[in-house]
Amino acid sequence: MTIEEILGGESKNLEYKGERPAKSKSYMKSVVAFSNGVGGKIVFGIEDKTLKVLGVPDNILFSEMDAIANIISDQCEPMIVPDIYMQTIEDKTVIVVDIVEGAQKPYYIKSEGIDAGTYIRVAGTTRPADEYMIQELRLEGSRRSYDEMPCIGLEITEDDIADLCKRMKEEAVYNTLNEEEKKAIRDVTVEQLLSWRVIGERNGKYYPNNAYAILTGDYRVPNTIQCGVFKGSTKAIFVDRKEYTGPAWELVEEAFQYVLRNIRMGATFKGVYRQDVYEIPPFAIRELIVNAVVHRSYVDRGNIQIAVYDDRLEILSPGKLPKTQTFAGMQKGRSKIRNEALAKAFSYMKLMEKWGSGIPRVVREVCDEGLAVPVFEGGEVDLVVNIYRKGIGPSEDRTTTDATNSATNATDATEIATNATELTEDEKLIIVAVKQNPSITQQALHNQTGITIGTIKRILPRLQEKGVLIREGNRRSGNWKVIK
Repeated sequence: MTIEEILGGESKNLEYKGERPAKSKSYMKSVVAFSNGVGGKIVFGIEDKTLKVLGVPDNILFSEMDAIANIISDQCEPMIVPDIYMQTIEDKTVIVVDIVEGAQKPYYIKSEGIDAGTYIRVAGTTRPADEYMIQELRLEGSRRSYDEMPCIGLEITEDDIADLCKRMKEEAVYNTLNEEEKKAIRDVTVEQLLSWRVIGERNGKYYPNNAYAILTGDYRVPNTIQCGVFKGSTKAIFVDRKEYTGPAWELVEEAFQYVLRNIRMGATFKGVYRQDVYEIPPFAIRELIVNAVVHRSYVDRGNIQIAVYDDRLEILSPGKLPKTQTFAGMQKGRSKIRNEALAKAFSYMKLMEKWGSGIPRVVREVCDEGLAVPVFEGGEVDLVVNIYRKGIGPSEDRTTTDATNSATNATDATEIATNATELTEDEKLIIVAVKQNPSITQQALHNQTGITIGTIKRILPRLQEKGVLIREGNRRSGNWKVIK
């Protein structure tokens, strides 16, 4: 960890303590939360409010390090082994406790037990994990997928299985445009469903897994999409609302059509022919809805929520990012599947792009239409994706004048993102974000793009060397400027 990163302010994976608290529980919560998440660091010797470097006195430095190691070992279950080291800042020595993501989740404080002593990190704070999150952590720790587990209370017949196979093929044919490719689509068989783990077999009898219930719309695995239109940029004033339940692929189509009915449509002309164009690319809308259905947590009983505001389209998917997925990984095409059986079924039905290709294409198509880069938020409890409507960006004031300026910024950002072939994908993402918000901080860049702080610190000077970016003003109060 660099000095700049330590002094960059608390985040979801960084915490400061002026000194080691007398009651160890105050930081044991963070230790288990980091282990249950993506890891993190606790720095002793820096005040959390002022970032004033106090240091740890030399005469107790090693005894403090030993005490921290022993307390973590004694009070956490399963055992957590941190990397504890010293670092000099402003001629003072601080202690850094580096906690990596654990492989035996959930981690908890022994004295409180697993139900009360399991903690997670949300938006830079440590909080108790609720029942659903503990179950989600258990699944992660056991390397199991919820959709591949038996659906309790649901029984099926061979006729039920045959009906699902038939309907899935019909959906695959419907989603295939090329006639030759339609003819090549194979029937879904019982063996195929078994290999996907949509169903299982025991003692010669078939039983449904949770994926079967999701695909068929059975109530035992709640799967609802709530759609709404709102006046303004908050949920304060409803204009319209709908709620959809049923087979998973039908939910996708109903929610997709709902959004199309409630966004604006313009027109372009190719020669003498008029072509209707939605303000948000339909592919992006459909792909994000599919991702919400396939990658959401079904342990969490919450619903997928799709909201159309005056300024944006927002899609909320229950559950934290699956496994070791990150926003940066998503945008680079790295695929981490939470519900593998469901993903295989959707892939067969032609509802998903090739694994890992969907989100990069969403970002590309949205930018190609002159819109701001989609904003991915959350990830610790649920995932929210915002696509801002024509002429509006995430950091813009909603006045007419600023909307016009935002349209110009979005167009310039798109030009950079699509035409600067000599830049890396990370560099393009950073330039687009800086163009939209010249005063953006490194932490905000990380939150918006998913790129690590360390990588951002390497890219910014590189872009300055290339003559793409310049810094106006000082490090704390200045702004970035994109040079064409």
